[in-house]
Amino acid sequence: MHIITGKHLPRRTFLRGVGATVALPFLNAMVPARRLWADTARGAALDQTRLVCIEMVHGSAGSNEYGASQNLWSPSQVGRGFDFGRSALRPLEPFREYLTVISNTDVEPAEAVIPQEIGGDHFRSSATFLTQAHPKQTESSDVLVGTSLDQVYAQRFGQDTPIPSMQLCIENVDQAGGCAYGYACVYTDTISWSSPTQPLPMVRDPRVAFDQLFGAGGSPEARAARQRSSRSVLDFIAGEVAQLKRSLDATDRARMDRYLEDIRELERRIERVVERNTSGEARALPEAPAGVPDSFDEHVKLMFDLQALAFESDVTRVFSFKMGRDASGRVYPESGVDKGFHPASHHGGNPAAVEEFARINEYHVGLVPYFLERLQRIQEGDATMLDKTMVIYGSPMGDSNVHNHKRCPLFVVGGANGQLAGDLHLQASPGTPMANVMLSLMHKLGMDDLESFGNSSGEFSLSSASDAARGSGGGAGLR
Repeated sequence: MHIITGKHLPRRTFLRGVGATVALPFLNAMVPARRLWADTARGAALDQTRLVCIEMVHGSAGSNEYGASQNLWSPSQVGRGFDFGRSALRPLEPFREYLTVISNTDVEPAEAVIPQEIGGDHFRSSATFLTQAHPKQTESSDVLVGTSLDQVYAQRFGQDTPIPSMQLCIENVDQAGGCAYGYACVYTDTISWSSPTQPLPMVRDPRVAFDQLFGAGGSPEARAARQRSSRSVLDFIAGEVAQLKRSLDATDRARMDRYLEDIRELERRIERVVERNTSGEARALPEAPAGVPDSFDEHVKLMFDLQALAFESDVTRVFSFKMGRDASGRVYPESGVDKGFHPASHHGGNPAAVEEFARINEYHVGLVPYFLERLQRIQEGDATMLDKTMVIYGSPMGDSNVHNHKRCPLFVVGGANGQLAGDLHLQASPGTPMANVMLSLMHKLGMDDLESFGNSSGEFSLSSASDAARGSGGGAGLR
């Protein structure tokens, strides 16, 4: 780091020490004197919308006939000012002004096309979520699907960040070769594809993701040495921090202190997980790396905190986050349901069992506000990080009980730099591809030149309440 007194601090400033590289958050010192950040060329370049794409497998209880009649996924009313009712989206009510619900869309590319593909829905679905393309059935390396939405965005708008994009997951996704029904495991293991033939690996271990973000050791040996020393990554940049703070005003010093404390607190939480998992006590997830919490809740929140810090420091602007793995039997005690995820999704249409599955859906959605609150606390220029972020949450499965891909759950939350109106429930016409929504979201992200995406048949209006008026007052229904 090099500071020149009396001149503004470059936005792309790093604090470096042996085995550590920490990017700075936005500071007032980064704005040239008497100019607004948004009016500077660098400010405009760094004000790109942050993007998070979250996939949750197994569809939703609301895609079932009984679940649709009870509005167990999306609200009963369309348009603005809707009542959340019994919807699994109820936890998002505090953020309704940022929320756009899109119900009733289909992911046709996840369906079987030829007889040999029948039954393989769980093993090709994830590959379709962000590509909206049909995967080639193969157990070899000749995989083929499409370039995913997150990677199209990263290739255009993420190349001037230290890490163009990051891919995170919760479940075990390191299986090799074929999984079942003639599909390579990679179709199930990732939602990010940099090209139709290039899947991107996902990081499950929060400690590994932390090291990537904060340069904690330039090699495996250096990282191992740091971990053995029990030193914080911040210890390696203490001198740089002290030098920098002498040049900042009181507001920026307070912002730096909070940012560094957030890093240290996240580091402590990860350290506690490692200590617990290497203590010799029995683990609920004995196959998981030491940095992976046994608690789903704790794991997801660590991953959300990593994403928030990465956005605050502008290390990356693009995340894909796979929160489940198809056919997972994981139990979520916090949901109040003691059935495994996959067994619960095969509810047989029994109303009581559908209601149980809906509670799991609501539990998963209920973790998202933790992330939204975290983004809302980060101020960057004249807006919060939530104002500047688009979070896409959905599933390529509809009613997992019958392995269909109709009426798939999908919502978008965040201000997206003013591109999303919020407080809106839009219900698509029967047969509408989810790819139409994805195409429109890509346009909102600045990729206006794209004429199609996946199996899209056109754009989908994300701002017109009149488009959502069809079917107002009732459930989505089945077709």
